[in-house]
Amino acid sequence: MRLTACREWCVEVFAAGQATGDEWTWAETAALIVPCIALLGAFLTYTLNQRAVRRERRAKTFAEALTAVEEYLEMPYRIRRRSESSSAVRQQLTDEVSSLLARMAFHQAWLQIEATTVAGPYATLVATARAEAGAQMSLAWQQPPITTDSGMNLGIPYPRDRSNAARATCIEVMRQHL
Repeated sequence: MRLTACREWCVEVFAAGQATGDEWTWAETAALIVPCIALLGAFLTYTLNQRAVRRERRAKTFAEALTAVEEYLEMPYRIRRRSESSSAVRQQLTDEVSSLLARMAFHQAWLQIEATTVAGPYATLVATARAEAGAQMSLAWQQPPITTDSGMNLGIPYPRDRSNAARATCIEVMRQHL
C-alpha cells in the first residue's frame, strides 16, 4: 500500500515537471529516489520484525505445549513420592492432573487453530503420554506413601520410550513450522 502511494507521488511529480516544460535534473531524480528507498527500507524492516515476532510467539506457544506434556509425564513420580495418603494430598495431586489435562487440551485446540500441521503430531504426543503416564499413575497410587529420605530415590525410572519418540517427531514438525 505504501509503495503504491510512493509510486503515485513520483508519477505526479514527474508529470508536474513535464507540464511546466522544465528540464528534469539528476537532483530532482535523487530527490524522488531517496525517499522511495527510505520508505522501502522502512517497509522491509517492519516486515522482518513482524516475522521475527510471529516466529518467537510460535516458539513460545510450542514450548508451553511441550511443557504441559512433560509435567504430565512427571506426575507418576509426584504420586509415587507423596508423603502421606490423606484426602488432602490425594485431592491436590488429582487437581494437578486435571489441570494438566485441561492445559494439554487447550494447547491442542490452539494448535488446531494456529498451526494445523503441528496439531496432529501434538495430539499423538498427548495420546501417547496419557497412555504411558496414565498407566504409571495407576501403579503409583497403589504404592504406599514414602516416609523416608532414602525412599525418595525410586531407582528405576518409569519407561517413556513411546512418549519420547512422539515428542521427537512433534518437535521436528514444530521446528519446520517455525
